[in-house]
Formats: sequence, structure tokens, C-alpha cells
Amino acid sequence: MDSESPTFSFTKPELTPERREFYRRLDKSSAAPLWEVLGAIIPSMPRPGTVPVLWHYDDVRPLLIEAGGLLTEAEAERRVLILENPGLRGQSKVTGSLYIGLQLILPGEIARCHRHTMSAIRFVIEGNGAYTAVDGERTTMHPGDFILTPSWSYHDHGNLGDVPAVWLDGLDIPIVNLFDASFAEHYPGEVQPNTIPDGDSLVRYGANMLPVDYTPGRLPSPVFNYPYARSREALEQLKRNREPHPCHGVKMRFVNPASGAYAMPTIGAFMQLLPAGFSGKPYRQTDGEVYVVVEGRGCTRVGNTTFEWSPRDVFVVPSWMLATHEAQSDAVLFSLSDRPAQQKLGFWREALG
Repeated sequence: MDSESPTFSFTKPELTPERREFYRRLDKSSAAPLWEVLGAIIPSMPRPGTVPVLWHYDDVRPLLIEAGGLLTEAEAERRVLILENPGLRGQSKVTGSLYIGLQLILPGEIARCHRHTMSAIRFVIEGNGAYTAVDGERTTMHPGDFILTPSWSYHDHGNLGDVPAVWLDGLDIPIVNLFDASFAEHYPGEVQPNTIPDGDSLVRYGANMLPVDYTPGRLPSPVFNYPYARSREALEQLKRNREPHPCHGVKMRFVNPASGAYAMPTIGAFMQLLPAGFSGKPYRQTDGEVYVVVEGRGCTRVGNTTFEWSPRDVFVVPSWMLATHEAQSDAVLFSLSDRPAQQKLGFWREALG
């Protein structure tokens, strides 16, 4: 693991009347002196605007259900409550690079088909009768499932069950907008034709085999639903077979089975099991991470803040803040971050506390 950067800072020159008047003239020319802002734009280590935050699901859910009574899915396009980081209010961000929200679809509702440049992940919180359709294939959504909507893929949602369905949406909206590269459009109809049998992608690409004539066509995984039952079984088997990592317990990342790369090029997704009584060592990383509690109870210390969490809670560990996890009982955490993008660009760093 990489060590923390040594102390490094820039000294700002004294602001004399002559310099102040020079800066005024620079401003009129839409120019500015680098030496006045160098320390702010090139800090010696990450200084995220995000802060540690925990949302208790039992506090947010009543508001989400209330939203379901205030406006229809058709009115909203997507009925979602944005989970906005308190350090970035008004920006629709949970970290500097990611957006998350809780989406509700009530029984009998349809979220119309559209597509956009942004990539999206869904992590199912509750409900068993809803589906997501991506490029002609539907998948039924169960709690704990991890579902992909790749960039520029037509997708729609519906709830064929008799109870509300809720999932966490995670999108790379800030990344796409950083490049001014956003496009979006509606499908001609409310839903797309279901042209591919349910479960086809998992059978074709998720069984340690590939079709004999398979040629990779794009960066995201060809599998778009990673069922929780499979993920949970793998974590349990590893818990029995190996010593847990001192910081992470048993932690795995979701991958594109055709390439071994992350399932999405900009959003990394992970699942970890903390055995009962686990007390992790401090750890930090440059990707701010968003966690969803799937099972169990425990606590996470982020800097000087301690979060006590239980199933379906959501919390954030900002970039380069020390974090430690503890579990009262066997606990499973799902998480997402921008690690794939950082690693591709050579930015990513980690360190023990």
C-alpha cells in the first residue's frame, strides 16, 4: 500500500496595492494569477467537498412512500429521492463524481423507456415483483441484486407485484457532465419490446463460458443482473475458506465475465462480508465510497464520526478519510465508487491508517 504524501504547501505572495491593481486589470481580461490559487487547485492531498453522512432507511422510506402519493411515475419520469451529500448541497451529488437516489415504483406502475449517456447501476432494496428491461431483455429484481444499465442503453422499469419496489440508483452523472457529454432521448413507446428471453445474458455470459463466436462489443459487462443469491454464496464460502482481510473482511468486486475488468467502466461495485465480531484496521483510499447495508448490524468510523448501521441504511466514506468497520453479527455491505475511472487514469491510491 502507498504511504501518505509528505507535507507540501505553496506560499502565497504578499498582496500589495500594486499587485491588487494588477489583478484588477487581469480580471478585466478574463485572466487570473496562478500563484494566488495554486494551493487551492493543487492540494498536497485530497480535500473532498463531501462529508461523511449516514441515511437511516427507516427515516427516508416514509418520505419516499409519501412522494408516491403526491405524483405519479408518469409525472415524475423517475420517482426518485436524491441522497445529496450535505457538503455538496444543490449539486445532486453524493461524492464529487457520483449521484445516488432511492427510486420507488408502486404496484402496476411503469417507468417509461429512455436512454442516456450516463451509466447507471441499481441495487435492489425491497420488493420482489418489479423488473428492469435493458436492450430488449427483462430481469426480475430481488433484494440484494446488482443490476446494470450501460451508457446509451434503452431501459424501462415496471412493478408487476403487489408491494412497492425500491432500489438505489447510482449514476456517473457528474463525470459525464464534467466532459459536457450528456445526451438523452425517449424510446418511441412507453416500454421496449421484450425480444430476449429473461435470464439469457446470465446464461450466456455468467457461467464461466462464452458463446463460441462472442466478440466484445463494448466496455460494460454483457451480464446486467448479478443475483444476490450467487454473491452471498460466494462470500460465505470464502469466509469459511480464508482468513478475512484485516481492513475489509471478505470483499469482492463485480466484474465483466468476458474481460475480468470492472462491470462498468466508470462505476465500481463491491460486496463484502464482515464476520461477527470483526474489528477492522483503519484504511483510506482516493475513491469516495457509498455503502448500502444488506445484512447485519455494526458500525463504521469515518474520521472522527461513527455511524451505527443496520439493514438498508446508506452511508458515505469520502475520499482519503480513514475508515474502520466493525460488525456485531455477520454483516454484508454493498458499495460503489469511481475506482475504475481513477485506476484507468492512474490516480487511484490507498493506504493503511
